[in-house]
Amino acid sequence: MIFFKTKLGLAGFYIFFLFALTSCKKENVVVVDNHGLVSASPIKTLTKTGLQTLAAQNGDASTAGPMLYDVDFYDVTYKTTYNGASINASGLLAVPKNMPVAPALLSAQHGTIFSDAEAPSNFPDSFTGFEPFASEGYITLIPDYIGYGTSKDIVHPYYDMKSSGVAVADMIKAVKYFLKTQHIAFSDKLFLLGYSEGGYVTLAAEKEIETNPAYNLKLTAVAAGAGGYDISSLLAILSAAPVYNDPALLALFIQSYNTTYKWNRPLTDFFQQPYASEIPQLLNGTQTGTQVDHALTNTPSLLFNPVFYKSMNDPSAEASFKAKAAENSFPGWYPVTATRLYHGTADTDVPFITSQTTYNKFIAAGATKLTLTPIQGGTHLTSVSPMLQDATAWFGSFTGSTAQ
Repeated sequence: MIFFKTKLGLAGFYIFFLFALTSCKKENVVVVDNHGLVSASPIKTLTKTGLQTLAAQNGDASTAGPMLYDVDFYDVTYKTTYNGASINASGLLAVPKNMPVAPALLSAQHGTIFSDAEAPSNFPDSFTGFEPFASEGYITLIPDYIGYGTSKDIVHPYYDMKSSGVAVADMIKAVKYFLKTQHIAFSDKLFLLGYSEGGYVTLAAEKEIETNPAYNLKLTAVAAGAGGYDISSLLAILSAAPVYNDPALLALFIQSYNTTYKWNRPLTDFFQQPYASEIPQLLNGTQTGTQVDHALTNTPSLLFNPVFYKSMNDPSAEASFKAKAAENSFPGWYPVTATRLYHGTADTDVPFITSQTTYNKFIAAGATKLTLTPIQGGTHLTSVSPMLQDATAWFGSFTGSTAQ
């Protein structure tokens, strides 16, 4: 069963058709293989100047290189899997025009969003900050994630490793098929990049691609910043803090796990009133993260049910909850592809320790192409730009140019 934001919502599924070719002696059934692509609808074309203007209007300083090319934007719908069921998911595709060489592919994973309007495929009304990478010379795809865009009726499986990774890998596969059908050239270089939740999703996608040969994808390099990779430790730290100024993240995480794993426990098991009653409406896709934060308390001991609050630092309590947190913290795997982790040392939203413990775990497991770059004094917000500057230059070393 698939769980939805609205109680009466039904998932719409597209069905692949089998076309029969009949001869006088026997009937041959031909399966149409479109690599999961459902549709790719043009949104608009922006000149490099137009994209610069849009970035400025959104106060964005994320892009690290010069904008060189005009860009065609597409709303892509593709097949992916959620809780064992085939569903439609969506994302934004940005293709640079008139490049002198075949561009590399870059899948960029955005940070946590709350409102449906923030989905990347709603471009240009939404803006993630990754779109300018297309004007720098990368074919850039930005997945909405399950729970947004075409799949907005599903509760977003926040920090669920499997569905996060699959949604990205399936979009890459579908986009490559679309590019081939449109005779749009691209190189064999494939990069992953993400920050905050996007950092976590980036590692989840790397794991999915590296461990599942059915995708037939080869990664070139991966850059992930400030993700909550070590979920178990992160929850213990944040729930024990006297003040946490992003309570919306805690509400989203618990609501997601309660729904994704079909626990269906009353929210009063986790939260005190009035928050337990208000959270479903706060997380229905109409509110921004700031609005949700303002509706909740920033004191975890007042937000959480006292029993649940105490359980976060009690090894014997909430066994199922903690087992899922551990399961989604990348056990038994380490990156094989060249990978850089980045994290601000003054980050209070997602503390630096989650990257440090994850790095240590991966190195101990055998990772040889992994580095961790601490951004000294960097907060969750101020660490974005230095991370992207370094990652862009690093990616350029694989393509022969900082801007292709």
